[in-house]
Amino acid sequence: MTTKGLLCKQIIVPIDSNNSKKFLFLSSKHVINLINLNCALKGIKSEVFVNFIRSDYRGLIIVSNKVMSPSNISIINNYIKNTNNLDVNDVQDAQLPQSESYLNILGIPYLIKNTNTPINLNVLKGIIKATHVFNDIKITSKPYVCRVSPKSNMAIMLIDIWDSQNSLSAKKVINQSFNIESFITTVRDANMNSGATQCKNCWKWGYMMFVCHFQGSQCVKCNGPHKTEHHHHFGWCCKANFKINLPHLETKQSKPCPHTFKCINYKGDHQANSNTCPFWCHCFNKEWYSKKIPGAS
Repeated sequence: MTTKGLLCKQIIVPIDSNNSKKFLFLSSKHVINLINLNCALKGIKSEVFVNFIRSDYRGLIIVSNKVMSPSNISIINNYIKNTNNLDVNDVQDAQLPQSESYLNILGIPYLIKNTNTPINLNVLKGIIKATHVFNDIKITSKPYVCRVSPKSNMAIMLIDIWDSQNSLSAKKVINQSFNIESFITTVRDANMNSGATQCKNCWKWGYMMFVCHFQGSQCVKCNGPHKTEHHHHFGWCCKANFKINLPHLETKQSKPCPHTFKCINYKGDHQANSNTCPFWCHCFNKEWYSKKIPGAS
């Protein structure tokens, strides 16, 4: 019910993709050269040093030999914000990684008494914020409410919270109860299935690209041994071929690939990263679930 997330010997620098590319282009300079992150850390006599830098959807990930202290993080913040060619306005302060815990709140009335209208999500958020049960608990994203069944007057609220890898915050609230109108609701743990990690290198589910053991890259469209952005040049269906019985021209770069393929995971007529793939649906995609359960919101 709690994601493992990044190791504690890493910090995240939330940064947009353009700044991230600019910084990573000179990543060896930031780690190896005479004036770099490690020199800045050595200047305060820190035993922490940076091993390497990478990026993912969250921003820059700076990996070190030890867990960084607030003074170490402050040094790195100053270094990054003083780096040339970066737009400082789009660079946020570095922070230690946090995990997410997934919770369900059971026993919520779906229809408000005497009105027969669905309960308002903003009202629920206000009640949760006001109750002592969720003191010092930070919600990671917009909560989600769905009906238990199409004919039921009861609902479930799915809520994701920031937590430590030991689930300390979740353990404080699990099995706690509080009132919503005259109903008694209870907090339970839930599967960590608001989505699933998919490797952007081989397009398999369950792990990130940086731990992928696949040699090379795989195209999400045609499963060919090339990156997806190079599909028009290397994909057998889109590149020009005049040696076959029915020669065809190259698909123009400005036009999307018009061909259909088999998903590498499910062998269906969709791309491996499509949200119509049963692999995605089985991971409890909320949009898919709302289509299946009338009254989901």
